[in-house]
Amino acid sequence: MTEQNVGQRIKKIREFNELSLDTLAERTGYQMDFLQSLEEDEVYPSLGPLLKVSRALGTRLGTLLDDKTSRDPLICRQEDRSSEISMISGKNKPVSLEFYSLGKDKTDRHMEPFYIRILPEAAKDKQLSSHEGEEFIVVISGEVEVIYGQETYILKPGDSIYYNSIVPHHVSCTGEEASEIYAVLYFPE
Repeated sequence: MTEQNVGQRIKKIREFNELSLDTLAERTGYQMDFLQSLEEDEVYPSLGPLLKVSRALGTRLGTLLDDKTSRDPLICRQEDRSSEISMISGKNKPVSLEFYSLGKDKTDRHMEPFYIRILPEAAKDKQLSSHEGEEFIVVISGEVEVIYGQETYILKPGDSIYYNSIVPHHVSCTGEEASEIYAVLYFPE
């Protein structure tokens, strides 16, 4: 699976499990055109929908994102990092988040650690999402706005936030400059 994008991995796993797009739509509650776009157009929503798709396929989220062969201990050098997934809010929309996996190649992991560049486009669509699990974020640069339920928090470099991700939330940068964060996500199995 190493040379495939997320959509190709979803399609391969779906077909391997002999699931139609109709069945996947029923299991996830998503429209067929959304799932088809996910497989074919490299349109990546927030992690919540990807988590729901991975569960419907009976696989871990990490399997969709970057699994290869496991290494332990895993060392991720900054100069070797590359963007694994860029999230956009819909077809023909600009990239708003660039995810760099820090757990890549560790298939037995229970957390999903990322370095994330949050681009100004993320602030334009403040659609809240939710999914099972927890998230821990540390701001590296810029200012980050976290909408968590009915509250809004502004975080600066060195600040962190830890929350239950079942509560609707949205993470974006403030202003016209990109922000950088480290995020660790935990999804119960």
